Amino acid sequence: MSSAMRKTTTPRARRLVAATIAFGSCLALAVPAGGAAAAPADPLPTVFFGDSYTANFGIAPVNNQGSERGWCFQATDNYPAVVTRSLADKSITLEVQSDVSCGGALARHFWDKQELPFGAGTLPAQQDALKQDTQLAVGSMGGNTLGFNRILKQCSDELRKPSLLPGDPVDGDEPAAKCGEFFETGDGKSWLDGQFEQVAGDLEELLDRIGYFAPAAKRVLVGYPRLVPADTTKCQTAAPGQTQLPFADVSQDALPVLDQIQKRLNDVMKKAATDADGGADFVDLYASTGANTACDGADRGIGGLLEESQLELLDTKIPWYAHPNAKGRDIQAKQVATKIEEVLNR
Repeated sequence: MSSAMRKTTTPRARRLVAATIAFGSCLALAVPAGGAAAAPADPLPTVFFGDSYTANFGIAPVNNQGSERGWCFQATDNYPAVVTRSLADKSITLEVQSDVSCGGALARHFWDKQELPFGAGTLPAQQDALKQDTQLAVGSMGGNTLGFNRILKQCSDELRKPSLLPGDPVDGDEPAAKCGEFFETGDGKSWLDGQFEQVAGDLEELLDRIGYFAPAAKRVLVGYPRLVPADTTKCQTAAPGQTQLPFADVSQDALPVLDQIQKRLNDVMKKAATDADGGADFVDLYASTGANTACDGADRGIGGLLEESQLELLDTKIPWYAHPNAKGRDIQAKQVATKIEEVLNR
């Protein structure tokens, strides 16, 4: 199929073809009465897709360093790599056809090319990694489509300064100190509602496309780990060894609003997986990481906004910008591996 056809095939046509092939696959793979499904003994062709939370931005070393894909900041030991190893220990072999996760990816970059920062080039659509024999597709998308970086910049004067963190504040004329009120009323609320509509539509399209281009694939959409704890007073104390607060200069009053936005994103992602034609699975990291937020000190699974990560650029440490640290990566991997095993043994 040509690249043009891959981009323009209608959702209805994709669903009809996917349903037809999937029905045939179900007949071929039906378990005899009284039998139980088991994880496959043969290697399972797998594609990992996604954004910086799948690539595990902030963890070093980085794959394809020195090439244009180095700008994806995809960790050599990102959670897909850890998942693959942990499942191998249980005799479940993932034949990783590709890991195309890339920092900064929007959901639409699943079917459209992604322009890399600083004019470093472009990457092909992530869906190009899918094959007719792909049996598992796993990854996270939606946070960049929502514009979470822009939301953070709306709430922080520090983040509005020039940095590697992409995007502008939603409304730079509005003071960062009033971002909580901004997102709950008026133009800020309207902007946010529109962004969530975009996320919902794009995730539906993404899951639909996986079903079309890899009709035999089990689809696993991975949510995002919780950033802000229920008790935001914990965010007023720096983590061990740190001088900056976990959310830098973001006001404590704004933190519950950020958490509400993330919870809403989690709900949208879960609904997209539930409503997908043929069904998709969802890894609810938000629900299981409330004790490992950026504000949980030594137990934190999220690096603070301005806390130095493992990455360096031009001899300068790059902040985590609220991404999973090594502990958080391992939490992601454990939850994703558990879900994959559940799916395969269903």
